[in-house]
Amino acid sequence: MLEPGVYAKGKLDINDIYKGLLEEGFPRTVGAVITFLGIIREVGHDEKQVSMLEMESYEEHANKAIKKLCEELEEKHGLTMVRVYHLLGQFDIGDPVVFVVSAGKGREETFAGIQEAIKRYKTEPALWKKEIYVDGSHEWLSGA
Repeated sequence: MLEPGVYAKGKLDINDIYKGLLEEGFPRTVGAVITFLGIIREVGHDEKQVSMLEMESYEEHANKAIKKLCEELEEKHGLTMVRVYHLLGQFDIGDPVVFVVSAGKGREETFAGIQEAIKRYKTEPALWKKEIYVDGSHEWLSGA
């Protein structure tokens, strides 16, 4: 299984991760697998119309933080797996930018794990996004 972390756009295909999960299979103790796909939307900060988005990262810090949060959530919620894959680069409206997977014995702990992973990846890793608006202006925002 591919390590969780940040990857340059084009270096990682989210579809390949999903296919890999299915091909690799899960232990017989797993009864729930939940995925989250974050995509770029056209309405950004302060309800401004977005034309595109850029994601940047201090990759060494982000990769360590993402790995740590995945390990912590596996332990905290008794999960078989938590993975966060965040893409970096320039993205158009509708492009996928983050993929999160949680697998566990049942749906309650698996949902709790993925919800916490989604909240934490937005604040803990060194990730910055630049929203570029249709009027030509832009704004850097911390968090994913």
